[in-house]
Amino acid sequence: MFDYEILRLIWWVLLGVLLIGFAVMDGFDFGTAALLPFLGKDDEERRVIINTVGPVWEGNQVWLILGGGAIFAAWPYIYAVAFSGFYLAMFLVLCTLILRPVSFKFRSKMPGAGWRSFWDWCLFVSGAVPPVIFGVAVGNALEGVPFTFDDTMRMSYEGSLLGLLNPFALLAGLVSLVMTLAQGATWLSIKTDGEIQARARKTVFLTSLIALVLFGLAGVWVATGIDGYRITSAIATHGPSNPMLKQVAHESGVWMQNYGKLPVSMLVPGLALLGTIVTLLATMGRAHVLAFVGSSLTIAGIIGTVGVSMFPFILPSSLNPNASLTVWDASSSRTTLIIMTFVAAVFVPIVLAYTSWVYSVLRGKVTKAYIREQSGSVY
Repeated sequence: MFDYEILRLIWWVLLGVLLIGFAVMDGFDFGTAALLPFLGKDDEERRVIINTVGPVWEGNQVWLILGGGAIFAAWPYIYAVAFSGFYLAMFLVLCTLILRPVSFKFRSKMPGAGWRSFWDWCLFVSGAVPPVIFGVAVGNALEGVPFTFDDTMRMSYEGSLLGLLNPFALLAGLVSLVMTLAQGATWLSIKTDGEIQARARKTVFLTSLIALVLFGLAGVWVATGIDGYRITSAIATHGPSNPMLKQVAHESGVWMQNYGKLPVSMLVPGLALLGTIVTLLATMGRAHVLAFVGSSLTIAGIIGTVGVSMFPFILPSSLNPNASLTVWDASSSRTTLIIMTFVAAVFVPIVLAYTSWVYSVLRGKVTKAYIREQSGSVY
């Protein structure tokens, strides 16, 4: 269990689980905020939509904190490169994350239509921008990021914010945004009724299908137009975390090779297709909780496909392929991973149990009647 190679694999899987957890849980409140100006036709309807996520959005941030903390502790090289190289992009995300609570708090402080409309659009920005930026970051990871290390393992980065916004990365950003909108729409289908729910159901169909089509286009692009990375030298899976001890080639079609080596890997992108089918059928049958589960499976399939395609790479380098960060040379020490495994084994179930309890307590729909009755105490 405490073999270094196995520990690295465990934390690669856990990193994926945390990213999926963040995309599923924070994804629905991002999606809800981004849909707010379009699904809410008047102030009362928009208050209904806002209050479907009002009690839970702060708790969903736990997944972002867990993901960032896990990267910092388990994958320090990844943390150093990503948070330094993508600094301006991360700063933009941080600004929108700050904008969200401000918008929630200030929106209902004054009754004016212009005042509330302004904060509604601020909520739209706070919901739409982070998924796009996260998707753009994933797209750049698939293409390679312009960084390297010197002889003393100091990292240097030669990219720019505008350089991140290349065509493929923007497509990845759109995939991320639309799958988030689908997640938000399924959430609103669960938590609302009447006209809002009817609009949300239509949105589920539209966004789910668009997400699947964009995901397919991105897959074709990766298979035919994106050069991947392949380790060409011997690498010690139990060796020290030093990414400069290997040789890496930059070749076309490499990202698809894992599916040939391990055909069962095809189940991961298949999960995205299955999730979309479940979402659509459940929405038609008005099984809205099942539709949310299906949308979550789609997200898991999309994120999992990136991980499987790139394995063992986590963050390849386009500037110096030999400096690419992999599962085998970018982790913390064996001792650190052992300690973190014990901590995760104790606290992750606690987080999951508490989260389940919170959502159980807060189950039920948010209605216009509820907003009228609690007008002074809700958003």
